[in-house]
Amino acid sequence: MENNKGPNDLEQLLEQREKEIDMLKKQKEYMQKKCREAGQAVIKQEARYAALIKEFDKVCEERDNFERMLKANSDVE
Repeated sequence: MENNKGPNDLEQLLEQREKEIDMLKKQKEYMQKKCREAGQAVIKQEARYAALIKEFDKVCEERDNFERMLKANSDVE
C-alpha cells in the first residue's frame, strides 16, 4: 500500500505556517501601531499634568497671598 500524502502534507503544513507567519506579522504591526498611539497619549498626558501642576502652584500662591492680605487687614483693624 503506497502513501501519497507525504508531499501534500508538507505542502499543506508549509502553507499553514505561511498563513500563521502572515497573521503574526499583521498582529505585530497592529500592536506596534497601538503602542505608538499609547506613547503619544502618555506624552500628551504628561504635558497636561505639568500644566496642571503649574496652575495648582499658582492658585496656592494666590490663596496664600489672599490669606496674608486678610490677616494684615484684620491686624490693622
